Amino acid sequence: MDIGLLVLRVLIGFVLFVHGTQKLAGWFGGPGLDKAAEGLEALGQIPGKPMAVLASLCELSAAALLVLGLATPLGAAAGMGTMLVAGVSLTAKGGSVWIISGGGEYPLVLAALAGGLAFTGAGSWSADELLELPWVGMAEAKAAVLGCAAVGVAVLTAVPPIARMRTTTAQSHR
Repeated sequence: MDIGLLVLRVLIGFVLFVHGTQKLAGWFGGPGLDKAAEGLEALGQIPGKPMAVLASLCELSAAALLVLGLATPLGAAAGMGTMLVAGVSLTAKGGSVWIISGGGEYPLVLAALAGGLAFTGAGSWSADELLELPWVGMAEAKAAVLGCAAVGVAVLTAVPPIARMRTTTAQSHR
């Protein structure tokens, strides 16, 4: 089980690292900060540049914490919250959850995987275990609190852009 948790942490951490650096620095064929800001504004995340920086920093901090297995519930919550905002925003704009229709299927799966890690903990091959941090063995309780906070932040962040998109769409049909 510990090897599986390590593989899952490293995989999600790597994906979040790539996402963050694509937006922030244009690495891995990413758009860079200015184009990422335009993309986020198209999803209703206004102002785009601060939102792109915030999303990137959340993804990068979540990536580091998850790969190290350090403060795993916090890293999982940061990754889950960021991916929930992306998934909800894409789904609202695309009108479908499925990626083929422009929906947020992929970030929603990443959010669910990060949430799963919050519930299971990092495993014995982690800084949490090595440092005997207080939430080891209490992962479920911490995950529930942090998960609710992440979902709350995601919904509060995504609802205004969804409302703006619906208003814009309704006005353009008049």
